[in-house]
Parts: sequence; C-alpha cells; structure tokens
Amino acid sequence: MATVARKAIANAAVRIAQPAPPRYDATKTRKARGETMWKWFACVLFAGLGVLCAPLGSARAAEGAAGFYLLGSKTTMAGYLPPPGTYLQDYNYIYSGSTDFSLNIAGLTLNGGVDADVYYNLITPLWVAPGEVLGGNIGFLVLVPIGSKDVSAGATIPVPALGVTLTPGRDDSETRFGDPVPGVSLGWHEGNWNWTLGTLINVPLGYWQRGNLANIGFNRWGVDLTGAFTWLDPEIGLEISSAAGFTFNGENPDTDYTTGTEFHFEYAVVQNFSKAFGIGVNGYFYDQVTGDSGAGARLGPFEGRVAGIGPVANLNFAIGKLPVTTSLKYFHEFDVKNRLEGDSGFVTVTMPLSAPPAQ
Repeated sequence: MATVARKAIANAAVRIAQPAPPRYDATKTRKARGETMWKWFACVLFAGLGVLCAPLGSARAAEGAAGFYLLGSKTTMAGYLPPPGTYLQDYNYIYSGSTDFSLNIAGLTLNGGVDADVYYNLITPLWVAPGEVLGGNIGFLVLVPIGSKDVSAGATIPVPALGVTLTPGRDDSETRFGDPVPGVSLGWHEGNWNWTLGTLINVPLGYWQRGNLANIGFNRWGVDLTGAFTWLDPEIGLEISSAAGFTFNGENPDTDYTTGTEFHFEYAVVQNFSKAFGIGVNGYFYDQVTGDSGAGARLGPFEGRVAGIGPVANLNFAIGKLPVTTSLKYFHEFDVKNRLEGDSGFVTVTMPLSAPPAQ
C-alpha cells in the first residue's frame, strides 16, 4: 500500500515529476472535504503556534545581518520529497535591501546607511535512495553557491593613539564561491499528505576576508534543522505547505563573534489550474531566539526579526521527454528589526537526471 501511495503522490505532484492532469470535481461532497480540512488546519495551527511561541521581544540581528539559510527557499511543496532517482535543482536568488542602524560585518562596526544587492546561484544535485528508511525515503543533496554582492556603508574605525574615530565610507563588491551546504532529508507520503525532516550543514570553505563587506561565505559552521509538510489534492488542485526550523551557529574564529540561534517559518497556499500552471501566495517569518555573543559582538546581544510575503507561480513544461518544473517567488519584507529591509526573489528550475524506477 505504501508503494501505491508513493506512486499516486509522484503522479499528482507538480513540482518534480510530470503529473497527470488533475481532475477537478465540482460535485465533491462537503463530507469528503471536511475529512481532510481538519488535518491541514491542525498542521497550520501547530506551525503557527511555533511562530507565536518564538520570543519576539526587542529583536536585533545575526553577524552581518544574514544567515546561511535562505528565507523563502522552502515554501511551495516544502514537504515533498520526490521518488527515488537523481535530480538537479538550480536556485537563483536575488535580494536588494538597506538599513540605517549599526551592525557588525567582518569585524567592522557599520553606522548610518547600509545598502546591499545580492545574487546567488545555487546548483543543487539531489539523490533519493531506493528502498525505505524508517518507513519513508531518504535523500542526499549539496548546495554549491556562487554569489555576487555589492555592499556600501559607513564604517567606524577607532584610532586610540590619536584619540579619534574615523567614519569613512566603504563600498565592496565580490563575485566568489560561497560555503558548500550538504544536507539530508527524510520524506514520507500518505494519500494527499507529504512530510519531510531535513538538516543542512554550512561548511566554512567559501570566500571570506576580514574587513570585506561583500563576503560570500560566513566563516563559521552552522546546522539547520527543518520540518515541513505539504497537503496536495489533485482533484481540486489545491496545495497547502509549511516549514519551520532552527539554525544553530558556531563562532567566527576571526571576529570572535557567535551568532545566536535563528528561527524561521515559511508557508505557501497555491491553486493549480492545470498540470502546467499554478499560482498562489507565500511568505516567511524570521526571529532570533537567542542573542549574539562573544568578544566581537561589540553591539551587545544583537538579535533580528523580519517577515516577508508575496506571490508565487509554478510553471511546468517538457524539453523533449524531460519534465521541467520552475517556481517563481517574490517577497516584500516588513516588520523589520535590526536587519536589512528590502525585496527578494527566487527562480528555481528542477529536472530529473535519471528516470525513477517503476513504482
């Protein structure tokens, strides 16, 4: 029965495997709808409680006001792990933001206006192993980021010998490799329901230089743990997804700065009108639950908070016999405390590199 359920989900999903056209039954009874509504409502309520229970307090931000987990990356189809096989995902991430408060970046204390424009391309191979692990499937991935940053700000540089403090303007631009991020995910399927538990590990091998505002790497180890679910009804084309997790950060040894623990919550509601097109809304909420620490945290237990919301569209097509799934996301940020505030977007392309075995 588990094999039959996985086959049904693989054919219905609009993200990875090219699905059969959903059948929209306008006469579907209220009883049938009610039997599923309570399930996804409970999941949304549970995830929402995680947001409410996260300490909001007076929020401040991580070193450089950024973390290695990309907010908004896990919205639509967040809880879906594809069938056994090899896949390639290409994430294109764009961000433009600014702020007018003090923060620490790469050992410098920045004051006044800070403006940043960021582009990341993350090539992500994914292999889902055959067979079952704990009643589900297991997948292995690695994100390989290439990033481009342009950051301008005012920096505070004390000169104790002269008893003065210099505040020169700084503008740094870099295009470099970032930190590789391997990960493991466990996924389960039952009817219209999909769940995943996953972990990501930030390995500090990317470009980082003390005093450079446009570092692509983070120069610290980090671990992210995330749980997610997706409810997808192929008969009415409705998808409801949510993900919540925590990021734990190690110390940056060159700045003696330890970023606090970060909480992130993401969601999406998408209406699929056919196997080729779906549109909806997605968003995220981020809050640090512990303050920054270490000798390099000269601004104190810095913490941060931000929320973002915007439209999402899923487009599916084929190149010959190869199914291709694309996802376009946009987020506008608000309720920002001690972080950059701006707009971000994702263009994600997913395709199988090998056909899944017969289910």
